[in-house]
Amino acid sequence: MNISQEKIDNLNAVVKINIKPEDYQPRVEKAIRDHAKKAKIPGFRPGMVPASHIKRMYGKSILVDEVNNLLSDTLNNYINEQQLEVLGQPLPKADDKEYNWDFADDFEFNYELGLAPAFEIDFSSKDKVTQYVIKADDETLAARITNIRKSYGKMTNPDVSAEGDVLYAELVQLSPDGSVFEDGITNTTSVRLDQVQDAKIKKSLIGLKKDDVVTLDIQKAYNKDAARIAAILKIDEDFAADVVSNFRLTVKNVNRLEESDLNQEFFDKLFGEGKVTTEEGFRDEITKEVEAMYAQDSERKLQNDLYKLAVDKAKFELPDEFLKRWLKATNDKLTDEELAGGYNDFAQNLKWTLIENKVIKDNKIEIKYEEVFQAAKARLDAQFRMYSPQPLSDEQLGQYTVQYLQNKDEANKIFEEVKALKVLDHLKSIVTLDQKEITSKKFAELEK
Repeated sequence: MNISQEKIDNLNAVVKINIKPEDYQPRVEKAIRDHAKKAKIPGFRPGMVPASHIKRMYGKSILVDEVNNLLSDTLNNYINEQQLEVLGQPLPKADDKEYNWDFADDFEFNYELGLAPAFEIDFSSKDKVTQYVIKADDETLAARITNIRKSYGKMTNPDVSAEGDVLYAELVQLSPDGSVFEDGITNTTSVRLDQVQDAKIKKSLIGLKKDDVVTLDIQKAYNKDAARIAAILKIDEDFAADVVSNFRLTVKNVNRLEESDLNQEFFDKLFGEGKVTTEEGFRDEITKEVEAMYAQDSERKLQNDLYKLAVDKAKFELPDEFLKRWLKATNDKLTDEELAGGYNDFAQNLKWTLIENKVIKDNKIEIKYEEVFQAAKARLDAQFRMYSPQPLSDEQLGQYTVQYLQNKDEANKIFEEVKALKVLDHLKSIVTLDQKEITSKKFAELEK
């Protein structure tokens, strides 16, 4: 057997593998003997099928399989021995050669390789990234306080609807002429006025009393939000997008959630007995809570900006044409339009992966199993808390985490997340982080 490499340029190479009969015949003969021992063929006792019979019946397909296996082993061993850092996977190069597959052919196979670029990337304190400290503005705080007070408030039934109320109402589908649509959609449901997106329609729902009737353009009211319309009408979401009829809305009741009083009983329910005793203290606690949530948003943006800094700073090319061919070869359903539209994002993510690996290698950063375990454990804990107010014991959570990490795909995802966080933490320790206070409203504008 002979294997050689032709380097096309710094990012592309072709590996040529020449295979002679003496290279593959021992493997083929062994595979035929193994097949004969297991074959169940009428006229022969199990395990007594002659190898010559198997060769006559299945020889060529066994030969093809074994040559392919030999190729795969040879190519992988060569890549490892030569310490080639390849991107994607080797692609067999199309040629016009035809073989007899008669157990005496000399074979020649060529494989295209996309090679990872050699590069240096130097981060220093001269690199600057803004780290936002998000302060809660009055409007955001007021909305949060209102929501909390309503959560602990009481339900009342006023005579007339006002902004923020909930109409308990019957919805009946209408024909274009305004009559009731025969066998149409009907549902009695709660219509929250704060969810109505059209200002004119929302205004028409204010000032209504029990038994009042109005006509509702449901698509306009909810800005064609199929999921919300489906929930209100209790129909399938796919069908909701096609509903163009108006509905007759008949008020059955007006519900209003009154805000809880700002008193000691309310403070104790929220924070524990005696921990907060004044409205000022209550507002301070809510401010801390809101800004803690904003800190997560700030961290996410900081990570995104570090990612962008690293990818922009990395001045290297990729074997783009090879990678596009590889993506097409490994994705039968990928269209040329999808490839053209999505390749840039793929290339940016691949660059980031190469940068991650270099930072980890150059700085001898270790990723320990315990770190992966704790990250997986935290994720599972958050998921369980979404569905149950009663948290799992640490022992139970640990058992679930062990089971979770036995799934190779899930374990790899967590590993990659931990790796990315360690690289980002390393970058944060090197680059200059310019802290800047900003209101939540201004920060939201940055995210658009």
